[in-house]
Amino acid sequence: MGKITAQMVKELRQATGAGILDCRKALEAADGDFDRAVDYLREKGLAKAAKKMAREAKEGLIAAYIHGGGRIGVLVEVNCETDFVARTDEFKALVNEIAMQIAAMAPRYVSREQVPAEVIEHEKALYRTQALEEGKPEKIVDRIVAGRLEKFYKEACLMEQDYIRDDSKTVDDLIKEAIARIGENIVVRRFARYQLGESLD
Repeated sequence: MGKITAQMVKELRQATGAGILDCRKALEAADGDFDRAVDYLREKGLAKAAKKMAREAKEGLIAAYIHGGGRIGVLVEVNCETDFVARTDEFKALVNEIAMQIAAMAPRYVSREQVPAEVIEHEKALYRTQALEEGKPEKIVDRIVAGRLEKFYKEACLMEQDYIRDDSKTVDDLIKEAIARIGENIVVRRFARYQLGESLD
């Protein structure tokens, strides 16, 4: 194993926001490989974040974001556990990133749990009809429907969308990483997106 230098620890810390000791431990576990050390920290952080996600989040921010010279507007409510965290620059930056994501990618729901049952049934019926019209054998149609429904969730649900600045992670990953760094549960409660001239149906 190569020597783990202070510079390597510093670079990993800047990239991940993890503590010095955690960065050193990650580099040691990864034999000095920077990318593997990042993965190690992400996995460790996400495990910690999962525990924090059970805690109640009632503080936070409602933020507005206007894009495209006033053509798209977003209002989003993101909650955390304490007013102290809600006032930090890191939390404000996260909320702004989420608002930009909503403006750019136009999700319809926060998560798949919010998609109404009738919407899911409608989508399934549509995919089934499409698959049969494409001449797909009946026995694989259910698999095709399930695959297309997953694609629908990935496009329609904010938490499942690829993050606009880094498509190697989802918005859910982005929030879990923030939970691991900040140490509080963070929840996207709701959002509204308006586009100039779009119909209201």
